[in-house]
Amino acid sequence: MAKIIAVANQKGGVGKTTSAINFASSLAVLEHKVLLIDADPQANATSGCGFDIRNVKTSIYESIIDEVHPKDIILNSEIDNLDLIPSHIDLVGAEIEMLNLPNREKMMKVVIDKVKDEYDFVIIDCSPSLGLITVNALTAADSIIIPVQCEYFALEGLGKLLNTIKIIQNRLNPDLKIEGFLLTMYDSRLRLSNQVVEEVRKHFQQMVFETIIQRNVRLGEAPSYGKPIIMYDANSTGAVNYLNLAREFLQKNDMTKIPTEEKIIE
Repeated sequence: MAKIIAVANQKGGVGKTTSAINFASSLAVLEHKVLLIDADPQANATSGCGFDIRNVKTSIYESIIDEVHPKDIILNSEIDNLDLIPSHIDLVGAEIEMLNLPNREKMMKVVIDKVKDEYDFVIIDCSPSLGLITVNALTAADSIIIPVQCEYFALEGLGKLLNTIKIIQNRLNPDLKIEGFLLTMYDSRLRLSNQVVEEVRKHFQQMVFETIIQRNVRLGEAPSYGKPIIMYDANSTGAVNYLNLAREFLQKNDMTKIPTEEKIIE
């Protein structure tokens, strides 16, 4: 049964979609079966995986609203072990259509439950808001990764997100955990970047991933070619960062494929 991880932050421009695509791709490269769900109406995760959103006929919207089986929507990416449930601009209207439905916060969970047994991990790329679709993603998830950019307003709005997580834990999903805070867009030359790292580590301590995602030109270029960074430039700093993140995540969850006897250092 898959572990379901939402990548969420209501603040835009923090590297959320970049992290969802490349974290999912790195897990797939490390031989885990991964389903990436694009739950953002902007559909950037869909285009970032090489699919033309103009050609997407059925998406997560149809699965939630029209109860189309997710197996009929899933697209195979060019990376072995990585599948995608695409998004579409129609998802904007889904929140309004869901308002009067019973169990409106659990509709995405129903969709994921139909396919989760076929994957090791389900990664949900959430929209930059705290709307009903994001609430659905957090209700379906086992844990959440929160990208935090190493810039001046890094901690602004985190309080709102943490408050939303607390409400969801209390009312909808008591098992939801914070997987970790992921520091993104780090530039070691800037004193500000280092200050933000210090501040976030001081506030959240062991909840912050050791791996930091550095600013990287190749990482910025990859989406325009419709490729995860590991397919665009496997030797780039960005590719190494996200592979390290995937390894750290697997070790933290004791899910590495290293045999137990090889983990013991004598």
